[in-house]
Amino acid sequence: MAEVKIERLPKLDQETLERLIEIYMRGYEGMREYGGEGESYAKRYLRWCWNKAKDGFFIAKIGDEIAGFIVCDADWYSKYEGRTVGAVHEFVLDKKFQGHGIGHVLMEKCLEYLGKHNDRIELWVGERNEKAIKFYEGYGFRRVGQSGIWVRMVKDVRKGDNSSGKN
Repeated sequence: MAEVKIERLPKLDQETLERLIEIYMRGYEGMREYGGEGESYAKRYLRWCWNKAKDGFFIAKIGDEIAGFIVCDADWYSKYEGRTVGAVHEFVLDKKFQGHGIGHVLMEKCLEYLGKHNDRIELWVGERNEKAIKFYEGYGFRRVGQSGIWVRMVKDVRKGDNSSGKN
C-alpha cells in the first residue's frame, strides 16, 4: 500500500463532499442506526462538521484517494462537563482501507491537535460498535455514560501532550 498522508481538509467542494459521503455511508453498513437517515442526512451532517471544526477536519489520503477522515473540534461545549472540551464528532475509514493502520495515524493526528487546546476529549460511539469501542479504549478513552444507543467516552490529556496514550 502507498504511503498514507494526513492533511487538513483544504476545502469542502462538491467532489470532496461526495467522496466523504461515500466513505461515511460505507462505514455505517450493517450499523445504520448510527449512520443517520441516508445520504441527505450525511451531506447535512458533514457540512455541519466542516462549519463547526474546519481546523480539525483531517483526511487520510493514499495517493490521490481519500481513505478516511476524522473531525476534531477543539471548541466543543459539553453539556455533560459543563465546559468546553475537545470532541471527536466523526471518524470513518473506508472499509477497503481498514486493517492497515490508517485509523491509528488519523487518531494520533486528532489527539495531537486536540491535546494542544484541551485537557479532556469526549466522543460518542454506538453501543454495538465493539470494534470502535476497543480501538478508543486502546487510546485511553473510558466509558463514562450512555444515552440511548450511544456510549459516551472521555480521555483526559495534558495540554501540549502529544503522546497518544495508546497501549
